[in-house]
Amino acid sequence: MNKHYDRRVFLQQTGLGLAGLYLGSGLISCSPKTSYASLTTIPTDSPYVMKHLRGRVGYFTEKGGTIAWLIDGKSCALVDSQFPEQMAHLITEVNKLTDDSWNALFNTHHHADHTSGNISLKGKVSAVIAHENSKINQKKAAEQKNNLEGVLLPDTTFSQNYKVKVGKENISCHYFGAAHTNGDSIVHFEDSDVVHIGDLVFNRRFPYIDKGAGASIQGWISVHDALLRYLDDSTQIICGHAGQGYDVILGKEDIRAFRNYLEQLLQFARKKINEGVPLEELKKTTTFIPGAEQWQGDGISRSLEAAYLELNGPKG
Repeated sequence: MNKHYDRRVFLQQTGLGLAGLYLGSGLISCSPKTSYASLTTIPTDSPYVMKHLRGRVGYFTEKGGTIAWLIDGKSCALVDSQFPEQMAHLITEVNKLTDDSWNALFNTHHHADHTSGNISLKGKVSAVIAHENSKINQKKAAEQKNNLEGVLLPDTTFSQNYKVKVGKENISCHYFGAAHTNGDSIVHFEDSDVVHIGDLVFNRRFPYIDKGAGASIQGWISVHDALLRYLDDSTQIICGHAGQGYDVILGKEDIRAFRNYLEQLLQFARKKINEGVPLEELKKTTTFIPGAEQWQGDGISRSLEAAYLELNGPKG
């Protein structure tokens, strides 16, 4: 039985359509130069990590949201782009393996630490692909900063699902609803069975919950339910951010743990609201969420404020 059968059934049963495109070597090709083994020569004191995971796919991380890459000798794709400085480092490493040309760039959502490096691929990439809300949010953010000329917006968008073939790799994108923003999608390298889930999980790190861009904590919990149904136990999962000492490569148990964090966050905020605790006091009451103590560090006030607004409204 095809291991992706259950995913197709899931998409059919949820009534989600699937758009398709082929971005094979006939459009832009990357000539093979050397093997993934060359990645082991990156110095241990390098500011970045570029690692091969499985099949044709690996990841790069330095500053900002984790980047996933696909290189199969003839075709190339990226998921997310960090910042221009980081993209310059990534391109340097990619040029050891292929030519500096790209079939597709996917954005999991619009935040600057995932899309600022898009501009580095202007004129080099055949398609920039994202959920339709992600493009709207990115354009709005650039306009607010009077920097529309300094960004590379998606030119290809979708509402629910999207299908593309880059070289030999079948890639699909899926949107399960509002969560971290109202435009978060996952990108699945189906043949290599690696999924980049963007910021749908902050691994043991307090999340940013972007209420200004349509985030929903309750929706995020529902998105996790859909994500857990979609993923196989053997799928390698890449997330955008991890706390100190934790990995950006996840198992399904890490998704469940973060889902629990969101549930406990809402429960804690609801209790404090019922006790009449005002927002500013609530933001100072704790350094962790009871029942989800693994989430530590800075940034808890962002979670508490988002939960308060979702449960009580901005004037509660």
